[in-house]
Amino acid sequence: LKTGKSCALFYLVMMPMINPMKKMISDSRFALRTFFRTLTSAEFLKTPQNEPVLSYAPASDERIQLDQAIERLTKQVNNIHAVIGNEMFDCGFTGEQRMPFDHKTVLARVAVCDKVCNIAYIFLECILKIFFSHQNLIRKAIDVALDSRLAWERMPLEKRAEIFFKAADLASTKYRMDLNAATMLGQGKTVAQAEIDAACELIDFWRFNAYYALQLEKVRLISSKDVQNELLLRGLQGFVAAISPFNFTAIGSNMSSCPALMGNVVLWKPARTAMLSNYISFKILREAGLPDGVINFIPSKSETFGEVVLPSEHLAGVGFVGSLPVFQHIWKIVGNSVENYYNFPRLSGECGGKNFHFIHHSADFKTAVACTARAAFEYQGQKCSACSRLYIPQSMWPEFKDALIEICKEIKIGDPRDYSIFMSAVIDRPAFENICSYIEHAKSSPSLKILYGGDYDDEKGYFIHPTLLLCSDPNDRIMKEVSADNN
Repeated sequence: LKTGKSCALFYLVMMPMINPMKKMISDSRFALRTFFRTLTSAEFLKTPQNEPVLSYAPASDERIQLDQAIERLTKQVNNIHAVIGNEMFDCGFTGEQRMPFDHKTVLARVAVCDKVCNIAYIFLECILKIFFSHQNLIRKAIDVALDSRLAWERMPLEKRAEIFFKAADLASTKYRMDLNAATMLGQGKTVAQAEIDAACELIDFWRFNAYYALQLEKVRLISSKDVQNELLLRGLQGFVAAISPFNFTAIGSNMSSCPALMGNVVLWKPARTAMLSNYISFKILREAGLPDGVINFIPSKSETFGEVVLPSEHLAGVGFVGSLPVFQHIWKIVGNSVENYYNFPRLSGECGGKNFHFIHHSADFKTAVACTARAAFEYQGQKCSACSRLYIPQSMWPEFKDALIEICKEIKIGDPRDYSIFMSAVIDRPAFENICSYIEHAKSSPSLKILYGGDYDDEKGYFIHPTLLLCSDPNDRIMKEVSADNN
């Protein structure tokens, strides 16, 4: 804490969590050639364990390969299609994903399934794409998913699980650096945050989900002499809508792939600011053998997607991670339409939170300070688990405040391609303006005092410096409202 090193906070907390690297088994049917050491699904099935976290130390194999992936994705504008069954649609590439730390740089062009048609396509004899460039394209995705449902559901679970084990191996090796690079460039994550999310957590989702699904299939119900009880695992009758957030690449893919693993068909609407990383993970699933139409990749505006999907009589479930108002809207639409569905749609939602630290006088002081700073400012606080409130005994406060401010002074902010930073930019302009509005509120509120920070700058990227506020009113809006929208 007193070294003045900009990355000391990360290594102090994270290094004890890093597992030793596991040696690859060369004769595994899942093994893939790579320079860095990872875990294979064959090894995982022998001893289930988490994917090892790579260090990305200077001159390491993974550091060299990640630099190459970053350079490649930076030099080109990546095209992201809408994918329905075995068809790819460009919809005029009317959307863009920009780098949040360099918002003038376009990272990807996105095929947005929107109501707006590009009239120029008529003269290019692409009238069919024009017809499918708005809500009809989403309706087409529903039809394709439903046509794929029975064959996918009837595929033995073991065969379905094999696809996700293979996808995990592809993500662990062949596409690991692409996933991390896209997450760093498109979502503003540091190399450490990208590795534990886009690589490790995604791989763990695919492996552990498949592993536990296979365990669930082994369950045998208790039967009596005259009665035989059986457990049948089957998909829902209809389709599942997966509406994923920007802040975790792994969550986006998990929200679509987890229902699919259990025999469901899915329409996946990725967050507009996480398109590239989500598209890469989708393509990994396709390369691993996921059949056409099981997961359909639908970049779309939320309102356009909702207008088609939520009233559909075939809606069987909604998985959502994002803001509270949006999920409340989804709940109301489904509730008001419940008599129109063939099924009772299952709703699963995770919304923003106001996580807090409650410090007891018996707490280890240095650990409490370091973990509070890390929880508050890691990934710019753009997590539902980010610490946005701190409650601490008055007797501890003066020393705790000074120690917390010293850490804030040492936090380095910048471009995630600089491996020494701890924070980068927030995700986009709406997020930047929303968070800045709370800082401006703090400047004028009699119940709030800025202890440190309060600076922000959007000339190059959406940068907001670590800010500490002292609040004397527990009912102030800053103590109750969520300042980040994950969708």
